[in-house]
Formats: sequence, C-alpha cells, structure tokens
Amino acid sequence: MESMEEIYNKYAKAIKNYIFSITRDISLAEDIMQETFVVAIDKINTFRRDCEISVWLFSIAKKILYKKTKKNKIHSTIPIDELEMADNKKLEDDYINKDNKLKLFEALQQLDSNTREVIYLRLTGDLTFKEIGKILNKTENWAKVTFFRGKQKLIKEGIL
Repeated sequence: MESMEEIYNKYAKAIKNYIFSITRDISLAEDIMQETFVVAIDKINTFRRDCEISVWLFSIAKKILYKKTKKNKIHSTIPIDELEMADNKKLEDDYINKDNKLKLFEALQQLDSNTREVIYLRLTGDLTFKEIGKILNKTENWAKVTFFRGKQKLIKEGIL
C-alpha cells in the first residue's frame, strides 16, 4: 500500500473539491479534508481493503461533513469564483478555462444534490461509478444513470 503521504498528495485536493462542491465553503472544505486525513491516519488499521482507499477516504469526508452539518446547522456559501483553479497554462487559456468552469459549476448548482454529488465525484475525484455508488450507498448502475441524466441536462442547457 502507498504511504499516507502519497495517499494525501493523491486525494487531498479531490476531497477538498468534493466537500466544497457540497458546501460552497472553501474554509469548511479545507477543514474537513484535513480532518479526513487525521481520521484516516488514526483508523488506517481498520481499513479492510474491500474497496479502493479513495472510496474509504471520501466516505470518511462525507461522514465528517454530515456530523458538522447536523451539529452546527452549516449552510454557508462562498462565491463560486473562489474555487481553486488548477490549470497553470497561458493567461488566455486560464481565462477561458475559468469562464467555462464557472459556467459548469453554476449549472451544476441547479441540479439536484444527488446528481451534483455524482458529477463532482466523477470529475474531481476521478472515481469509477462503482466507487461512487459505494460512497453514496447506491449501486454502480444508479451512479451511471444519475451521471448520464445530469450530463444530458447540462448538454440541453448548452453547458457541455
């Protein structure tokens, strides 16, 4: 198995983006991402290896988010333009990519929460539909259908 540092480097940004996609609060997303890895380090000996480590990490993050949301009634939002941009291309490319990403993320906010979660997990987490199904306690087929329908809605709105 990879070292925890390698796992962190591989999945930290995806987990933060996933939580941000739900909360639209970058500070909360960073806190939950950090807490996710603290829990993972503490509980690594309980990881049964019956799924990918990414599925396990996203499940931890989601549980932490739900605990915090329930406990603190968190519903804060942050402007979508504060989403961290990963591209380091030419300035013009960054502007075009940022504009397209903003349109995509704004459109995703109009989708129902299940569809939005599936699309975010697929795009930012680079997860398989089987892994997404496990994270959301649904079937692989449900994840595929939900992703497809969400993608069709985005195409219909001219986003994709």
